[in-house]
Amino acid sequence: MPGSSLWLLPPKSHPLDKILPKLVEQTSSHFGSSHSFLPHVTLTSEVSPSTYSAGPQAWLDSLTLPSSDDVQVEFEKLASEDVFFRKLYIKCRKTNGVKKLAQVCREKVAGYEEDGKAETWAEEAYNPHLSLLYHDCPKVEPSDLAPIERLAQESGISFASKGKVRGWTGGRVVLVPTDKPIHQWLPIAERALQL
Repeated sequence: MPGSSLWLLPPKSHPLDKILPKLVEQTSSHFGSSHSFLPHVTLTSEVSPSTYSAGPQAWLDSLTLPSSDDVQVEFEKLASEDVFFRKLYIKCRKTNGVKKLAQVCREKVAGYEEDGKAETWAEEAYNPHLSLLYHDCPKVEPSDLAPIERLAQESGISFASKGKVRGWTGGRVVLVPTDKPIHQWLPIAERALQL
């Protein structure tokens, strides 16, 4: 993946901070994938490393991000596409706060800085999701989603309109150099959303 990415993670104190890594591990094991990664909602990719070369943490701290109370991640359902990074994922509702956060982050990508391009991208192209599997296998058929949905429910995750853990509010934005191999996708800067 070219450049770096900005990801949204649950707050460290939220149960999903512990649940999601285990679910990614179980999902990868179920489908025979060797790819391990930090569970996240991608806010944007294609951030040029030259943008933050003077200091990744200072650069991330300088962004004008929405309030933590305004950013709500809401799980909808499991889904699959015939795309390596979206082979199996939790589709998230495009809430206003998540959309605004993605827009602010996309404004840091070359070509999206002005003229409302990032806003249009956030409205029309942005697809918030939390990947559970990176894999070269074919798209996961709906009939094959049941075991993963069961694993998610056993871990406390719910896709129903009411129920256990259906997402989170606020969270942490991390900067990750995603132009490296997947096993090296680790945050180089982190910032908790504030009230």
